[in-house]
Amino acid sequence: MENKSNTRNMLLTATPLKLMISLGLPAIVGMVVVGLYNLMDKIFVGQMINKIAMGAVSVAYPFTLINSGISTLIGVGSASILSRAIGKKDQNTVDKIMGNLVAINIILGLLVTILGIIFAPNLLRLSGAEGEILASAIKYLRIIFIGSFFVNFSQSANMVMRGEGVLKKAMLIMSTGAILNIVLDPIMISILKSKNMGIEGAALATIIAQMITFLITLWYFLKKSKDIRINKIRLEKSLTKEMFAVGFSAMLMQVMQLVMQTILYNTASKYGGDTWQIILGAVLSVQAFAFIPLWGISQGFQPAAGTNYGAKEYDRVRQLTKVFAIGATVLSLIFYIPIMLFPNTILSWFIKDASIVSQGVNSLRMLFSIYIVFGFMITTITLLQSLGKASKAGILVLLRQLILFIPITLLLPKVMGIDGVFLAPVVTDLIVTILAIIMMISEFRKMPHKRIGY
Repeated sequence: MENKSNTRNMLLTATPLKLMISLGLPAIVGMVVVGLYNLMDKIFVGQMINKIAMGAVSVAYPFTLINSGISTLIGVGSASILSRAIGKKDQNTVDKIMGNLVAINIILGLLVTILGIIFAPNLLRLSGAEGEILASAIKYLRIIFIGSFFVNFSQSANMVMRGEGVLKKAMLIMSTGAILNIVLDPIMISILKSKNMGIEGAALATIIAQMITFLITLWYFLKKSKDIRINKIRLEKSLTKEMFAVGFSAMLMQVMQLVMQTILYNTASKYGGDTWQIILGAVLSVQAFAFIPLWGISQGFQPAAGTNYGAKEYDRVRQLTKVFAIGATVLSLIFYIPIMLFPNTILSWFIKDASIVSQGVNSLRMLFSIYIVFGFMITTITLLQSLGKASKAGILVLLRQLILFIPITLLLPKVMGIDGVFLAPVVTDLIVTILAIIMMISEFRKMPHKRIGY
């Protein structure tokens, strides 16, 4: 209880800048290492096997977001409930969170594994994959789906750890899994490449690393956590409805990313063939990895915003939002500048063919043209989730990844050809960012003013 009280006091009294550093930095590192799983798979198969294998992992990637979506649904929803329960000193709710989390993960993890293995070919055809790329992608994706429960539990429980405020431990656990994956990738690919199973080796490296991460995370909540333990493993009706409501918008960001990328791959195939699918795979890999640090800093923001809102410290919520949004924008420059200056070098990490790399340079720059404003968008969505404003967060996500995105993506390539495939997400994100800022201002105006000191 003392540790929990100390965490609560820190969230309620530390300066916003100190909280951004102490909460945001471990969360950023933790999320980045999670992102290394798929990124390193693509780099290793692209360099050690061939461009077909890299293309296969790329078209399979959107469907791995089914697991990311489930873990985000459970993790963000549970973490949001936890941070507000800590702010209210509601121990009864805190004691139920992990048992509920485990029960939901078991049900959904098994469901994804079974259906994913059966319908992997059908899913991959939706992205326009065919021939060698399709055959390799099926092998890769089926193995990835076998590890669904392990990765879902590890990632959702890790979000609860961040909601608890133990971000350094959360970071270390996820870093361990990512480092194992990086070490195992070339080993497993090398061992199985001689049997024409190199891409299966990359997938096996990933799920082995995820299983080890699962065991470490389980041990933490059974033996080491002082405040949040796995008690009775059962569905808690009092928590599940709220968890799904709050986590739904966060899940949409992952699952709708699946829809977005599937449509993009299909459109790229239609207007540019296999070569542009391979280029798109590399470009989207860079974008996905660059987006992860912003998602990480937002995860550091979540417990701070939720706890202060639960304690009715509204002016601190406003100040925290401002500081974290500015921090996210500064962070984005770390990726934006080298990507815009050295696109050839970055694309060559994934593609060895220099002629294909040169074709993709302008497309990479185009897709990243407004990346520096993403910090405000992701901060607003996280703020709405932290305040329990699930429907508003969901509206922004649906606009970005479905309602606006689909018609724009279908229209622009008809006018601009293959360039329209890469410009469509840019136009969509610009509109949604403007709407997000308007929503943020609206929420601030509704909060009572209560001067606080720190």
